[in-house]
Amino acid sequence: MYLWGLLTSLGVIAGYGAVLLANARHFYTDDTESQYVPLWVMLGRRLRDGELPVLVPEHWMAGNYAIEEAGLLNPPQLLIDLIAPSVGNLALYATVVKLVFAIILGLGVYRICLAYGARVQWAALAGVSIPFTGWLLFFDEASWMTAFTGTAWMVHAWASGVRYARGRGGPIPVFVYLYLAISVQYVFPAVEAGMMIVAVAIGELIYQRTWRPSLRLLAVSGLAALAGSATYLPSMLSAKVTWRGTAQINNDQFLTVPWSESLNASLPSTLPAFTSWWGYVQPMPVVYIAWFLIPALAFIDWGRARAAWRELSGIALFAIAALMWTAGPGTIGPLRWPARVLPMVALGLLLLVCVLLGRFATFKDWRARGIAAAVLIGLLWVRSFAADPHNWLVHLGAALAVAALGALVVWLAVRRGTSAAVALAIVAVFPIAWFQVDRAQPTPMSWNLPSDRDAAKAAFPEFAGTTLQLGDRGLIQPGERTLDGAYGSLVFGNYAKDLERTYVSGYTPNGHFWFGDMLCMRWDTSVCPDAYRRAFAVEPSTGKTIVDLMNVDRVVLQKALFPEAGAEEPPAGWQWVDYPGHENYIAVLEREDGLISTRNGRISAVQGATAVSVAESDTTSRVKVDSDGGGRVVFARLGWPGYRADLDGKEVPFTVVAKSFVAVDIPAGTRDGDLTLTWRPPGWKIGGAAIALSLAGLGVFEWLYLRGRKPEDDESAAPAVESIPDGDAELADAVR
Repeated sequence: MYLWGLLTSLGVIAGYGAVLLANARHFYTDDTESQYVPLWVMLGRRLRDGELPVLVPEHWMAGNYAIEEAGLLNPPQLLIDLIAPSVGNLALYATVVKLVFAIILGLGVYRICLAYGARVQWAALAGVSIPFTGWLLFFDEASWMTAFTGTAWMVHAWASGVRYARGRGGPIPVFVYLYLAISVQYVFPAVEAGMMIVAVAIGELIYQRTWRPSLRLLAVSGLAALAGSATYLPSMLSAKVTWRGTAQINNDQFLTVPWSESLNASLPSTLPAFTSWWGYVQPMPVVYIAWFLIPALAFIDWGRARAAWRELSGIALFAIAALMWTAGPGTIGPLRWPARVLPMVALGLLLLVCVLLGRFATFKDWRARGIAAAVLIGLLWVRSFAADPHNWLVHLGAALAVAALGALVVWLAVRRGTSAAVALAIVAVFPIAWFQVDRAQPTPMSWNLPSDRDAAKAAFPEFAGTTLQLGDRGLIQPGERTLDGAYGSLVFGNYAKDLERTYVSGYTPNGHFWFGDMLCMRWDTSVCPDAYRRAFAVEPSTGKTIVDLMNVDRVVLQKALFPEAGAEEPPAGWQWVDYPGHENYIAVLEREDGLISTRNGRISAVQGATAVSVAESDTTSRVKVDSDGGGRVVFARLGWPGYRADLDGKEVPFTVVAKSFVAVDIPAGTRDGDLTLTWRPPGWKIGGAAIALSLAGLGVFEWLYLRGRKPEDDESAAPAVESIPDGDAELADAVR
């Protein structure tokens, strides 16, 4: 068992090597380079300073990290953050981190197969194959990091859940793995984990014909969900001010995948047809699962397999639920783009086929079975041709290659045994992964952000204080996406965090609706051409400009968006400042009287009162205030839910100016008042209580588990022997 587990890990490493030969930056692209890795760097620096950065007010567009995909309550993610600032090559670091999680994912799938009684060889094949399934390889691994890490933890929760339900393991692993999947702070893995647990619980009820094991599993899973709720309470309680809004169910065709495309799983060349950013026919094989998946159905002894349908019903239920989800609806609250569930389809079908092969594979009547496999491959070609007729010759070549590989695997199985056949099936994963990634070059997803942090920081201007950039990423030409070009002067996404600069903008899927509307700023920090006028517009109730209310020190204008920048008269109190070597891309406005962000804390406007900053942190402002007739203090803080204002120890109401800036009204007659403005993530007390309660409940279930164990329950032998079909001596020998 351990040998094949090691081979699973080595197989995943080899597959990563093949992908990197096709594109060295494959695992450092799109959201990974623009959102996640810079976030790791910034969070790591803050953690090293002894802070838990739940809020950074100067990061206006994306500074509420309690609702971003930061994983602040996920211990492995915090470790990744802590290491990140020490690594200069960000592409290398992202690749290594993802490789670790790919191995975790592969071993988790390996464990699930063993839990359902599969032979170790076929379990290893499933484990090596899963990281190189289409959507995982081209989206979750390449770009959407939190989806990938959540899936990696979820599969271990699945394996541990089956073991717990069948009395071969305790509740703690189920709880821990589920909590890690939930607390990555990305809602898809959390919901998918819930779907998985329900499917497993129903499957175990069908298999064991008693409700107690399933009820125990559901109870422990509920405790993990209770602990994980602390991660999502701030998002839920802040939803009304974000552009995601509150719950809604809509349907559209964008990234919804017809079932016919989801099942075209074994042709490496397949380019499925559904609507996405790139039109109707996709440039990447995102519905691919494994080259052997469909042809292998011909080599399963379905007569024997039918007898085990109860035991495997949990896998089938999960696969069916995932397949139904991919077809829509397009939006269910925060869950949009059903194509994101394609990894769950791949997981369910890969598990089902590999467990069936691992228990009921047969090569008797191999000639007739070979003909059946050829028919299945022909149907794959027809489906791929129908979706993408222009590449019919490539699809034909892929079909012939799959047929040849399958024939060789069958020959090895008959002549050399299962291990040799599975070894070839595993090795075939590597060139296929290389072919698929190489064929998709140049990737349509890359931002091509610099990966060398030291070089990037050296090339960028030394901007002190807080900077507001007004630009549009879409105006950067492909040849300008270099340090010598636009990336030496402009930041988009979270790139400023790589550079250790403080920018208003940042990558966010959860932006503050009213702030974004005020500056027409989008998720990637791009703005509209009217943003310059809006930034210097006067807010009527305070008489101050928006940039004054934000305590911005500098405004950087992208020349491509504002071609007259630098030549026109600057706004009052501002001046154009030259930065040699950067004038082709930016024009820079700075305040005539120096930095304002460090002058009086985060106070940005005072009316009818005097206010002096006493102490500042990211979450708290302490101010001494005086007012004879009543006044107002406006802070350079975005009005997220979670603020509380106290004056001399008594809570006072606060308001929001321009639907964005926190302001506190000061009562008349206030003398030397101590005003404290504090922010905490909404629901943090409830979240803390939920974690404590869930841990107490887990302790009870662990006590019950230990109390009910018997000496014969100890697994001194290899697992899953009791699941071996009667009469399968070869399987029994392999497991032992």
